[in-house]
Amino acid sequence: MMSLEINDNDFLRQFEVEINGELAKIEYALQEKKVFLTKLSIPEDAEDSFKDDFIRAVLKKIEEKNCRVVPTSPQIAKFLRKNRMIYKDLLPVGIRI
Repeated sequence: MMSLEINDNDFLRQFEVEINGELAKIEYALQEKKVFLTKLSIPEDAEDSFKDDFIRAVLKKIEEKNCRVVPTSPQIAKFLRKNRMIYKDLLPVGIRI
């Protein structure tokens, strides 16, 4: 797992990190201590493992803010399904993926 320095761009409502000179981002909406992760965009030439590392880093940042995660992006929902036991406490009550 690589160490990523994630920038939370409040103005554009996206988590960002630069990789290979390009911007990878996860767009979000914030509502009542819930972060809706709506879109994942990563450069095509990024390594396969980068996507999972990026999602993990963003989830850690959200957890530090004591917020819950609602994955509306299919890619992020798939990641959470795959890692259900690790991130189940980040999901709001009643949300199933």
